[in-house]
Amino acid sequence: MNKSLGDDIKDWVISIAIAIVLALFIRHFIVELYVVDGPSMEPTLWTNERLVVNKFIYDFTKPKRGQVIVFEYPKDHSRNFVKRVIAIPGDTIQIKDDHVFLNGKMLSEPYILNNTLGNYPLTKIPPGHIFVMGDNRNNSEDSRFSDVGFVPYNLIEGQAVLVFWPLDKFHVL
Repeated sequence: MNKSLGDDIKDWVISIAIAIVLALFIRHFIVELYVVDGPSMEPTLWTNERLVVNKFIYDFTKPKRGQVIVFEYPKDHSRNFVKRVIAIPGDTIQIKDDHVFLNGKMLSEPYILNNTLGNYPLTKIPPGHIFVMGDNRNNSEDSRFSDVGFVPYNLIEGQAVLVFWPLDKFHVL
């Protein structure tokens, strides 16, 4: 059976359309790639590293303490931030004497290089929100500041799961 040039073109157009729809579906609902911009997550993440972010995980579960997430900046939804979840709804958070206290106990944070400067009053995390901080605590715009504040679940883009570029920095988060 001979196919005409028109049939070949039609097959190609259908194949390309399916590939585009599939790629858009995967990017919107499954995983998305992000570029780290800024020093707030050092030493865990560095500027220009590329991340794979799992976008569907929080459809089935809630964020957990210690996870690295990407979320929309509350004051400008066109910007995304990457930070670590420190506290979840119902937790209390306090910063005093250069340490973070979660539910009254000093938090062990092997992922930071320097103590957390400054103070933050004892505060309970409201339902449907999380408290996030950068690993580079003294150079991070995070939940301690009113421009970010508690991050509502609906602004969470997903969980950062993998650094894939540059190749020498490849690792699972």
